[in-house]
Formats: sequence, C-alpha cells, structure tokens
Amino acid sequence: MSGTHFSLFLLAALIIAAVPGPGIFYVAARTLSGGRKAGMASTFGAACGGLVHVTAGSLGVSAIILASAQLFTAFKLVGAIYLVWLGIKTFRDAGREPAASMEPAGAPRAFRDGIVVEALNPKTAAFFLAFIPQFIDQTAGHPAIQFMALGLISVSLNTLADVIVVAMAATARATLARKPHWVRRLRQGSGLFIAGLGISLALTRRPVAS
Repeated sequence: MSGTHFSLFLLAALIIAAVPGPGIFYVAARTLSGGRKAGMASTFGAACGGLVHVTAGSLGVSAIILASAQLFTAFKLVGAIYLVWLGIKTFRDAGREPAASMEPAGAPRAFRDGIVVEALNPKTAAFFLAFIPQFIDQTAGHPAIQFMALGLISVSLNTLADVIVVAMAATARATLARKPHWVRRLRQGSGLFIAGLGISLALTRRPVAS
C-alpha cells in the first residue's frame, strides 16, 4: 500500500474514531451502570466483536449477509433483542439492588456482552465494507490482507477512543458515589439507553447498493 493511501486512511479512521457513535455511547452506559471494570471489559469485548466483522469482511461473509434481506433482518433482530434484553436487565438490577450498592458488574459478563453486541451489529459490517475498500491499493495485491490490516487499525483506534470515554464515565460515576439515589437512577437510565440502542438497531434499514 502506498504512503498516500495509508495516510488518507489513517486520517479518516482517526476522525471516525473521535466522532461519538453507538459504540461509544454503549461503553459509556455500561461504565455508568457497572463501573470502570465493566466499562473496560465491554470495550475490549466490543473490539473482539469488531475483529469478527473485519475477518468476515475480508472473507466476503459480510457482503453475503448484507446482500440478503432475510439474513440482514435476522442478524439485526437477534442483535436488537439482545440489546433490549440487556438494557431491561440492567434497569431491573439497578432497581432491586440497595441504593448504596456500588459494586461493579462482573467483568467477564461485560466482556461477553461486548462481543455479542458488536458481533451481531450489521451496521458495523456495513461500515467496514463501505469504508475500508476505498483505501485498498489494488496494484499492491493481496486485498484481503490489506482489508484485515486496515480493519485492525480501525478497531484499535475505536478501542482507544472507547477507553478514553470509559475513563471519563468512571470519573463521573465516582463523583456520584456519595449519592446512592442518583447512582441508582444513573444505572436505570443506562439500562434504558442500552435498550434504546437495541430499538434503534431493530429499525435499521439494509443498505442498498447503488
């Protein structure tokens, strides 16, 4: 890949990583509801889910899913239902637990949720298929390897942005540690927000090739 192609890709990937999106809002909500450890686990789980899309995109699997209305619909609905269920569970857990509870959610569970949520999001697959091919140098050969390399860089930059957001959300959560009532409300609000992301995903339309 030429230096020009890579420089343009890196600039675009940095800008995209810095712009708040559903992924950033998701890890922020998990951090506010479960603490720093849950947020970090969600971040790295989402990164693993992103790598699933990078691999699928390089092998052509994502293109097959996006080309089929039935597969796309099934894929997004499973992901949407999981997000809604996760949001409702977060909301209910916050309501049942004592107001003074500040125990963080289990990191292994948050890591698993991050993988599932991101891997079942067809919008991520569509993004990689629309974004990365623009920067592949056809004259350099090995387009699949170029796709995976650029995808890995993009996922890494997104993860870095998520880590920064987790740190900020954890600081905000710690500020409210002496106000258990607000902590409970914050966790309930995070649950509602996560469920809202699921509803948004369910309403996503399949991208139509021009």
